[in-house]
Amino acid sequence: MGKKVQNKFDEFESALTSEKKGEKYELRLFVAGINPKSRKAIENLKEILEENLKDQYELEIIDIYQQPIFAKEGQIVAAPTLIKELPPPLRRFVGDLSNKERILLGLHLKKQDEQDIND
Repeated sequence: MGKKVQNKFDEFESALTSEKKGEKYELRLFVAGINPKSRKAIENLKEILEENLKDQYELEIIDIYQQPIFAKEGQIVAAPTLIKELPPPLRRFVGDLSNKERILLGLHLKKQDEQDIND
C-alpha cells in the first residue's frame, strides 16, 4: 500500500511540474536611470531568463526616474528591484541580480539541495 501512495505522489509531482512548464512568468525590473548598476542588472536578468525561461516570460523594465509613479505604486525603496508577479507567490529581488543561484531559487526554477540548506 505504501508503494501505491508513493506512485500517486509521483504522478501528482509530475503533473505539477508539467503544468509549471507552461506557465508564463510576469516580471518587472525597476531601475534608476541607465547607470552601470542598472545595465548589469538588465544583463544578468536577461541571461538568466533566456537560459531558463525562453519564451515563457514577459519582462517590463521601468525607469523610476522617468516614471516615478510606478515606484510609488510598486513600493520600490531601492533600485534595481525585480518583482516576480506571476506565477505566485510574489517575489522581490534587490541589487544587480548577479547571484544567479538565489534568483533561480526565488523564481522556483531550481530546487534547493539539502547541502545548501545546511550552509
